[in-house]
Amino acid sequence: MAEVKSNLSKQAESQLQSLFEPVKLSLLYKASIHGYNNAAFHNKCDRQGPTLTVGYNNYGFIFGGYTSKSFTQTGQYLADEKAFLFSWKSNDPEKQPLRIPVVNAQYAILDNNLGPNFGAALIFLNGNVAAVITNPGQYYTFNAAELHGGDLNLTECEVYRVEPLGYALEKPWRTVQWKAEKRKELIDTIRSYKPPVLLVPQVRVLLVGPVGAGKSSFFNSINSVFRGHVTNQAPAGSSATSLTTKFRSYFTKAGRDGKPLPVVLCDSMGLEEVTGAGLDVDDVVSIIKGHVPDRYQFNPSMAIQEDTPGFIKSAEMKDRIHCVAFVMDACKVKIMSAKLEEKLSAIRKKVNFIGVPQLVLLTKVDEACELVASDVSSVYKSRFIEGKMQEVGARLGIPVSCIVPVRNYSTELELDCNTDILLLSAIVQMLRFADNYFDDISYDEKCD
Repeated sequence: MAEVKSNLSKQAESQLQSLFEPVKLSLLYKASIHGYNNAAFHNKCDRQGPTLTVGYNNYGFIFGGYTSKSFTQTGQYLADEKAFLFSWKSNDPEKQPLRIPVVNAQYAILDNNLGPNFGAALIFLNGNVAAVITNPGQYYTFNAAELHGGDLNLTECEVYRVEPLGYALEKPWRTVQWKAEKRKELIDTIRSYKPPVLLVPQVRVLLVGPVGAGKSSFFNSINSVFRGHVTNQAPAGSSATSLTTKFRSYFTKAGRDGKPLPVVLCDSMGLEEVTGAGLDVDDVVSIIKGHVPDRYQFNPSMAIQEDTPGFIKSAEMKDRIHCVAFVMDACKVKIMSAKLEEKLSAIRKKVNFIGVPQLVLLTKVDEACELVASDVSSVYKSRFIEGKMQEVGARLGIPVSCIVPVRNYSTELELDCNTDILLLSAIVQMLRFADNYFDDISYDEKCD
């Protein structure tokens, strides 16, 4: 049988690949060859993993949808927060593809025995005809004319398997010793650390990031390393809104009955792009200046005020934040909304003005890259993770040297040496950055 060739030009394929991290598109189904019918589609595309459905029309539009889930004809909706619709005009090749993320991920895909169905908003092969049905609504919000130009008839329909390219570099771009001795060295470094300011017994690090990025999970993971087993002290999990509603200062001990470690991880409410929801920018400033008490209940509609019960008016150096860590999900950097990016930028400007050093914790690197999922010690050999760190650095305006990848414990019952090394390395960086803060404070006092 002759090879089935893709309708995508090299330029079109490159544009569609830009919607993802490095991927390969492998053609599974071509309607003009295999038939415009549901049975042929399912025969070629069921249980193939992530797929990209692509439609073509006479107006030059190349449009469709992506799902990270396999088609299996369950007859139910599939939750998929990574799903999206897209559109690109072949007669306007320099313009970037339009990307339309799913609004309600619980209804991203209707996995029935018919054609590809993206939450009833975009349906292919309905009635076994060369046409689509569009219904913008609560699951995907878009302008139909921007998606397909008003031409619902298809000249071709194809489905591609999306294969991540998490390939390894020959040499790591950061050098790390992945040995038990290194883990012990990092633990000893953290245990023996003492802030250079006498009146500050512990470094206070504020964790800031979008909902679900892994702030609370990071504390739980650090706590697990020093407890010697996986723990879950801070509320953590998957939710559309922040599970953290109070400001918490989490203290970690060197073992169950050991001494407190010289670092306190301060957890805050998750950031949300909607005004009046999630952590307020002004609350971040108050936290950094030491005015917010532990267990303060955040009010998304109003930042803490001086007359708010519990407000610490005369905050001392030990109450302040000495380092800010932005926690970012490696899986969601590319789809971060402009509003969320603006909120992060506003916080960065406030923190810069106060003079507190900042770094980024890039979480879920194992979920974002198959290479890292199979071997955490490959994180600095992953071209994908390297690119992801460069991307988050560019979007937040933070040098790559201030970005550290981590893998939090989420499903494991036992600790892993390499995962611990990443986590502990992040804490060591926080202590180093805090030292910079104390050095600046000492210099300013000498100048005064």
